[in-house]
Amino acid sequence: MAKHSPKKNIPPPAEGHTQKAYQGIRNMLFHNEIAPGQKISYRDLSDRLGMSQTPVIQALKWLEFQQLVRHEPNRGYYTAPLSLQEVAEIYDLRELIEIDLLSKTLRNGISPPGLKRLRAALKAHMAASREVYLYDRLLRDMEFHLTLAALSECRIHQKTLQNLFDLLYLKYGGNFLFSTSLEAADTDHRTLFEHIESGDTSKAKAVLAGHIRRVKSHVIQGVDKLLSATRG
Repeated sequence: MAKHSPKKNIPPPAEGHTQKAYQGIRNMLFHNEIAPGQKISYRDLSDRLGMSQTPVIQALKWLEFQQLVRHEPNRGYYTAPLSLQEVAEIYDLRELIEIDLLSKTLRNGISPPGLKRLRAALKAHMAASREVYLYDRLLRDMEFHLTLAALSECRIHQKTLQNLFDLLYLKYGGNFLFSTSLEAADTDHRTLFEHIESGDTSKAKAVLAGHIRRVKSHVIQGVDKLLSATRG
């Protein structure tokens, strides 16, 4: 990101055109309708979203604060470039946070309503399309992990985890996360739930750690392949 004054006091987009622009651009990023490293055209986004450029620019400022786009003085906004190091750091931090929250949750015990919520999240993930790793399925995967994290009631950790998912899904999602084996992900989630339900902390942590590491390996391979092709 270019060096300029950090926008630490930018509030989340309010309801209205800026919020609509913000959600619209996020949706384009998620569906890979805006390529990594691409210059962002205010006019193009305005036309596609059916609004003036002002709310589009305001939305881009918030996305910059979230490190999903970058601003270059006198040149405009660009989508953030891909980075192998960033991917590795995201998954390493995900593993640290999720394993820690899982330990806290199982140590405190899961209430019947909490277990019911997690079972519903698992069923929603398993009910998503089995043909290919489509966007709905990807979102259900995230919801399962965030539901599990929420059972810990550690809100700051949950928010940090949500931010990590935003980076992954909006910057790397459609290009690389779909390469993850459907069968392996299904098995991991089912087995993880079974160990959580039985209260086996050691086995649950091992399954969750293995799952995150396998997905990390797939994504890094995909990013590395694309970066190699770009350099070539």
